[in-house]
Amino acid sequence: MEETVYHIYAKDKCLHNCLKEKEFKKVWNDLTALVEMKKTDYKLEDLSFEKLPPGMGGVNMVEWKEPDGGDSY
Repeated sequence: MEETVYHIYAKDKCLHNCLKEKEFKKVWNDLTALVEMKKTDYKLEDLSFEKLPPGMGGVNMVEWKEPDGGDSY
């Protein structure tokens, strides 16, 4: 991954993953506003997010090589 991505959780459930910064800000604002305004099964403290900086997760296709060995199927 060449840029920061975010994952958003409600309790232990991932609601959104691999959001870029601009997408994250919009989704996070909309989600927190929804939880505050509507009666839902979730409270604000149930919402959380994980910020993954560039280089974390994903595969760099330039450096990735097929592992040695035969097909596993």
